[in-house]
Amino acid sequence: MTTPSTPTRGYTASKDQLLARLRRVEGQVRGIERMVDEDRYCIDVLTQISAIQAALDKVALGLLDGHARHCMREGAAEGRADEMAGEMMAAVGRLMKRG
Repeated sequence: MTTPSTPTRGYTASKDQLLARLRRVEGQVRGIERMVDEDRYCIDVLTQISAIQAALDKVALGLLDGHARHCMREGAAEGRADEMAGEMMAAVGRLMKRG
């Protein structure tokens, strides 16, 4: 009996770093919750929200980089380059829509 293998993703090599970064973001979000609970100054809360958005953007860029270098390369080798490029550009479009 064979054990199904976990697929290799573009972020597999840096998964530990990615998870650590996401845990930091999670902590920052909890910090904002405390700030609101403590009635902190609006601008201070907004500053922290901006920091979280920047941290998530960095995570997203890292995932996009891994996708472009790994997943798209595999897709191209399988003859799916256009499909993979369209998928990635749709993801970039979703990331760019804010507010």
